Amino acid sequence: MTDTARWTNWSGFVEGSPRRILNPDNLDGVVEAVKTAPGPLRVVGAGHSFTPLALTDGTMLSLEKFQGLVSHDTAANVARVRAGTKLGSLMRLLQDIGQGLPNMGDIDKQAIGGALGTATHGSGRRFGAYHTQLEAMQFVDGRGEVRELTLTKDRDMIHATGVALGAFGVLTEVALRNIPTYRLHRRKWVLPIKEMLAEFEPMMGAHRSAEFYYVPFSGHAQFIASDLSDKPVSPRPPEEDEEGLATLRKLRTMLRLAPWLRGMIIRSVMARLPAEDYVQDWLNVYASDRRTRFNEMEYHLPFEEGPKALAEIVELTEKRFAEVYFPMEVRSVAADEFWLSPFYRRPTCSIAIHHDAANDPRPFMRAAEPIFRKYGGRPHWGKMHNLKAADFEELYPRWKDAMAVRRDIDPEGRFVSPYMADLFGLK
Repeated sequence: MTDTARWTNWSGFVEGSPRRILNPDNLDGVVEAVKTAPGPLRVVGAGHSFTPLALTDGTMLSLEKFQGLVSHDTAANVARVRAGTKLGSLMRLLQDIGQGLPNMGDIDKQAIGGALGTATHGSGRRFGAYHTQLEAMQFVDGRGEVRELTLTKDRDMIHATGVALGAFGVLTEVALRNIPTYRLHRRKWVLPIKEMLAEFEPMMGAHRSAEFYYVPFSGHAQFIASDLSDKPVSPRPPEEDEEGLATLRKLRTMLRLAPWLRGMIIRSVMARLPAEDYVQDWLNVYASDRRTRFNEMEYHLPFEEGPKALAEIVELTEKRFAEVYFPMEVRSVAADEFWLSPFYRRPTCSIAIHHDAANDPRPFMRAAEPIFRKYGGRPHWGKMHNLKAADFEELYPRWKDAMAVRRDIDPEGRFVSPYMADLFGLK
């Protein structure tokens, strides 16, 4: 236990001083914390959210000791794991038992509990976010009672609480429905952004997984496609993303007053980038090493609105925010039935914008958000946004139902910090 410790999230933008930070190593310890620790009680994973979800002046509950495989069913491709297990560790655990996550995002530092609770996702029109793999959940509710839910018996409750924002209880174990381990053929190439937007739907649907990055001022996108393969593995090329970011930052700084020259140089460099083409086991494909710290906003829009929204975001950035150099990430996600999922009952295009953590992200994010909202966007729960309860009630058809379940599970508001109260309209 740590008393009055300073805590910051991964980017350093969110910080605070919880009265206590607890690190229980068993279920009884979690139950005791929920019943007796100073409130509000918030759960923290890897701190990779850019919103104050984990922030509290009461007790921060870390699940860093809740890691590892609990059990698995080989025939059903189901694995039960502790909620604090980091995605990087989870990949290796699953590979060892012949299973694989059907899809992944490009960062593997998050805890699986946090990834589930914020609707974290990969890319692929046929694939849902991590929470769509839930077969069972174990959590401690606001009364300190241990609850076990299974999809076969408690489908509505799993749909209500699967994307939980840490507001329905302390998630301690989950059972995930996976697939047999597999290999991917990964390709990456550059094309003009106008061509990418004109062929958006067929290109995003032509591969098992597809996404692209737009580099500001470049006029070009870097498209990434992954498809199943039974070919022998081949070497994954060395990652050069960090070196590329350093170059983009340097050009931004040196050519601040000459954006036309900056754009010309970036276009020239991107046109000469070699295509990437390799085959690897799934766990060696999805994740990338992200060392340069940033803040991020990501909105999930109806799939067909993606190209129009991105075109406006690009125009905004290049006309008004020359200091932005981080690439924009565009992905697709399948619809699902989870009440607080941004993908609830609609196929989705996700657009993420980033800003160097050394800069104040708020002017850029505030200017971009109305564009996302104009096209019906729902924000990623763990990434920057300025929406309140009234906005969410309009965006989520089952918002009131989810809030009713939350009140039943946590009647005393043990998990309701000031930020969460504002988010849920409880002030």
